[in-house]
Amino acid sequence: MSTTGASADPLAALGSLPGVAESVETMRKAVDRVYGHRVMRRRSTEITSEAALRGARGSAALSGADWALEEVRRRTDFGADDEARVMGAALRLSAEAGQLLSIWRQSPLRVLARLHLVAAATSDDEVGRPRQAGEAVDEPLIELPLPGAAEVAGRLEGLSELIIAGGSAPALVTASVVHGELLALRPFTSHNGLVARAAERIVLIGSGLDPKSVCPAEVGHAELGRAAYMAALDGYVSGTPDGMAAWIAHCGRAVELGARESTAVCEALQRGAA
Repeated sequence: MSTTGASADPLAALGSLPGVAESVETMRKAVDRVYGHRVMRRRSTEITSEAALRGARGSAALSGADWALEEVRRRTDFGADDEARVMGAALRLSAEAGQLLSIWRQSPLRVLARLHLVAAATSDDEVGRPRQAGEAVDEPLIELPLPGAAEVAGRLEGLSELIIAGGSAPALVTASVVHGELLALRPFTSHNGLVARAAERIVLIGSGLDPKSVCPAEVGHAELGRAAYMAALDGYVSGTPDGMAAWIAHCGRAVELGARESTAVCEALQRGAA
């Protein structure tokens, strides 16, 4: 992660980049629209459950398992092939994320390890810990230079310190940095994209921006498409002010689209069509 100039609160410094405040405000309006819907007052649990399912579907699509929503609802076997295992991992992470909120601010690295353990669902030695020197990474859809294990360890520790310290940065900025840093580092031997998007979700929920988890950014990331996702990630990895601002704006747009999706679900429930 790179910021513009020295700052006691580097995440807050990112919030002052050109265009970021506008992205935060536009996203906030979309989130407020969902929370202000009359259906949310009576049936928020249903909206949360539907958002979790749709978010898992979106995250899996970005990791190569692009299934129709009804296929995700219908299937019960998520171990039959590679795509099914990716979908199963995304569903498990979506269910797990809400259970880790109280731990995140005290021990984010512990939460990340738990997310990887849940996603991998095996007892292999490399599961649930950052990769070590010489270990390969199975993340074929992210074609970026792979940082070495020592760099990964140092940057993870720095990210953890920023989260624990807190600060005044908007939730979108913090969530975007967590997401981008995990994709750039690929700290685990597998499932890094799924873990990164689950961590983004945890930040958005835990910050109070989306406490009921009804604005799944994963839906928006998938809707915007893998090409746009990777182009925006390139901007994050560049570390330039324009690149960082573009990544944050991309993540903000993803949250907007997730909020729009849940607004549509609210409308369908109100019409009695769901």
